[in-house]
Amino acid sequence: MQQGYSDREASRIVGINPRTGKRWRNGRHSPPTGKPKPPITVEAPASEPSRCLREADRVHIAGRLREKASIRQIATEPGRSPSTISREIRHNGALWRGRDWTYRPHAAQRRAEERRPRPKPGKIGQNPALRDFIQDHLERRWSPEQICQALRARFPDRPEIHVVHETVCQALYVQGRGELRRELTPALRTGRIMRRPHRRSCRRQLCMAKDMVMISERPAEAADRAILGHWEGDLIISKALKSAIGTLVERSSRFVALVHLPDGRQPAQVRDALVRTVSALPAQLRRSLTWDQGSETCLHKQFSAATDMPVFFCDPGSPWQRDSNENTNGLLQQYFPKGTDLARYPPEDLAAVAAELNSRPCKTLGWENPSRAPR
Repeated sequence: MQQGYSDREASRIVGINPRTGKRWRNGRHSPPTGKPKPPITVEAPASEPSRCLREADRVHIAGRLREKASIRQIATEPGRSPSTISREIRHNGALWRGRDWTYRPHAAQRRAEERRPRPKPGKIGQNPALRDFIQDHLERRWSPEQICQALRARFPDRPEIHVVHETVCQALYVQGRGELRRELTPALRTGRIMRRPHRRSCRRQLCMAKDMVMISERPAEAADRAILGHWEGDLIISKALKSAIGTLVERSSRFVALVHLPDGRQPAQVRDALVRTVSALPAQLRRSLTWDQGSETCLHKQFSAATDMPVFFCDPGSPWQRDSNENTNGLLQQYFPKGTDLARYPPEDLAAVAAELNSRPCKTLGWENPSRAPR
């Protein structure tokens, strides 16, 4: 049978009855007072304990099931979890003559061995349409989680193509699978070609602004994100500290606006650029701005006087108080890699990047995009 012959043909070649061949292959049921008879190929006894069930464990399970023992009683004796025993009976048992569910230990051992070989073909590699869908959205800089949610939203009646984001990541990172093109790895948020554990980043040096109004005095309506018009802001700075781009994120809708700073990031330049950007907004969308304690905002009072928009400052070393803005800055690394000269991007390019971010689905908004999020 290992050479590909059927049960009946293999029995004819050996010269035995097909029923006898089936017993040789599977082992047969014991009489009420005996033990299960092993098949013709017997697993060598192991001296060390194993995480996986062995044939001896399965023989013990079959014997205790005949004695009407409970799942918990069976699990206690070999020191296994009850869920392990229950799962083994459910996965490796079979219907006997199409009627009763029975557990045959040697047949169960064979089924477990057939499922054991690795690596197994993944869902993405087996479905070309699914693979093309994922690759197309990775090229559009969608995250794996956004792609997986889009699959569920567009194809709710096709669970065979629903995957989780870890499946997408493994198809990119795990060696030897080849389910997704390796050149798509830089399209992920991190841009890394290898996975790395999260590490604690160094705290950057703080430059205090004068006459700050702290975030603790910010209106409560800004904290619960119930009303539009409360913004978070920051700068993304080039490696040489010579150029920067301002980022503004609306807390309720997660709408992104990028501020062009072609001449530098001195306080007066940042003030003027923010005034131009914020002045284009309706008055009801200019309720407050939250910034970190950077020296580029030391002219915040002049900004507030020009826009009628108060500025609040985060506590030292507390970037989570501007969580939406910090997340957006991470997304922008795909468009503006570290080390590039940010001054070479014209306002048109910044507007195109902001439009692409605002058109992508957002998990926090129930997978709506910021441009269409309910107000």
